[in-house]
Amino acid sequence: MLDCGLTEQTVLNFLPLPLVQSSKLSTLPNYPPFLEIKECCGRTFIDSAPEFGTPSEKMVDFSEIDVIFISNYLNMLALPYITEGTDFKGTVYATEPTLQIGRFFLEELVEYIESAPKASSASFWKDMLNLLPPPLSDAYKPKNWKQIFTMKDVNNSVARVKIAGYDEKLDILGVLQATPVSSGFCLGSSNWVLTTSHEKICYVSGSSTLTTHPRPINQSALKHADVLIMTGLTQAPTVNPDTKLGELCINVAMTIRNNGSCLIPCYPSGVVYDLFECLTQNLENSGLANVPMFFITPVADSSLAYSNILAEWLSSAKQNKVYVPDDPFPHAFLLKNNKLKHYKHIYSEGFSTDFRQPCVVFCGHPSLRFGDAVHFIEMWGNNPNNSIIFTEPDFPYLQALAPYQPLAMKACYCPIETSLNFQQANKLIKDLKPGVLVIPEQYTKPHPSTPTLCIDQPQDKKVITFKCGEIIKLPLKRKMDRVYLSSELAQKIVPKEVVTGVNLSTITGILHVKDNVSHIVPCDEAEAAEITYKCPSREDLLKKVKYEYGNLDIELFMKKLQQDGITDARLERNTGGQGTSFTITIPSEDTVVKIEENSTHIVCGGKPSLRLKLRDFLMKCIQNF
Repeated sequence: MLDCGLTEQTVLNFLPLPLVQSSKLSTLPNYPPFLEIKECCGRTFIDSAPEFGTPSEKMVDFSEIDVIFISNYLNMLALPYITEGTDFKGTVYATEPTLQIGRFFLEELVEYIESAPKASSASFWKDMLNLLPPPLSDAYKPKNWKQIFTMKDVNNSVARVKIAGYDEKLDILGVLQATPVSSGFCLGSSNWVLTTSHEKICYVSGSSTLTTHPRPINQSALKHADVLIMTGLTQAPTVNPDTKLGELCINVAMTIRNNGSCLIPCYPSGVVYDLFECLTQNLENSGLANVPMFFITPVADSSLAYSNILAEWLSSAKQNKVYVPDDPFPHAFLLKNNKLKHYKHIYSEGFSTDFRQPCVVFCGHPSLRFGDAVHFIEMWGNNPNNSIIFTEPDFPYLQALAPYQPLAMKACYCPIETSLNFQQANKLIKDLKPGVLVIPEQYTKPHPSTPTLCIDQPQDKKVITFKCGEIIKLPLKRKMDRVYLSSELAQKIVPKEVVTGVNLSTITGILHVKDNVSHIVPCDEAEAAEITYKCPSREDLLKKVKYEYGNLDIELFMKKLQQDGITDARLERNTGGQGTSFTITIPSEDTVVKIEENSTHIVCGGKPSLRLKLRDFLMKCIQNF
């Protein structure tokens, strides 16, 4: 199984979970006849604990999954649903940063939702979709949606993950080797290379060719794959991340100058590290160096501390700082100088004392359905001097803001998406030269605003597309496998050249297959290892078994017939479309021998002994070993 991502966009259909009771949200009118559906500014929302879309259990039996490969921490958020909620007994592989930062994301989700619990959960609406307006009526399989897991599930789930390093070759049940290679997208993100002796499949997900804080993408390991599976391209294909980063800094500076505060909903790791660095520098250049910045998340301590001990997973520029020695990220310096302050919650000790406005607040959740961001929107929403800036493209910002309308604070959309865009993906595909390209069907459809934005489908390459829930068959069939010889058998090999550049040799031994790895060992060694296969007897081993090859020597065959007293044999050469063939007629014995390129036929009148004699003559006229 390649990744196990969580569909978080489903939470946009639910009302926010405020930390303290909201008079606005609690007085929203019902959408008749549903008591569990509320209406706000023409949109409908479910008044219940938020639910998430999980990997479909009806598509696959998770007990049959042997291994799960995780490409980055954003793609492992459904892991507790699989490891704790199904019969999955396999192994999960991920890099160390993916595991640790993924744990931060999971813990943050649980704490956010558990800190503002709902008294009841709604399900009646799922049976009445036809009576609901969009987007609820268009919800995809809502009966499969699930409420958040527990912290115990998170701990048990991450405990089952095995850590893998970049370029480490992992043996997967003897069937294949799996190797994670850097994808350049985020800390610890990886593309997976799956290889056998003769086949290669590459899974490219969440990759970036831009220069940011993670280690750069390793392209050489992905070249010349039999099958390249590509997904996780940018969700904002029409924007340039550098341009949007500049817009963000300008909007923050303008908000501060207007005596307003700025809210930036964010994840606890990832682009937020780059935002700290760029925004601090920009504020200093704008003469706003004394404006406080707050980073509020239940995992703030862990996230900030952990990011500074991951030298081997960082870009070379960040690594060099470690060897100076210096902190790879500037937020360590900002923390020491109190320019960036971090808290677990808005009610954490010391926050009310340190909090002053105008300021910049980074907090979760980007969906605006739970977390401290809900409180700040309610607190700042009526002031047009304040602003909220969206940097994560996972959630459409207008949908995220819908339950808070009408809203006076300014909203800015500055998606900073570093994963591959279509132009970069097309160049990468051209450089990697895969045999077969497998991509989501959506990638082949031009973007509505820019028709040229899509994945090219070159004529010289087979492209397979897939849709959600569709089953496709990869055009990859294993025809050969690798077999290992014992050193003793290898020493006994005596190759014989059958044609120029081709050598053959016979091997007699026991084929031993264990954990999908094949070994050939001598028979006596197999007996010593108490292998239960029936070994050939010593007499069988001593038999002079011959293997024939090459063309029949016609002249030598005719001579042998003469030496045996058969003097009336006549040779006739036939040349036609099938190549050269020979017919030897022996009138005295009523026998015909037909020799063709790939077969020989002996047609005898009534003497089986003569047929056997002629067969032996023929075998002596062919090369063998």
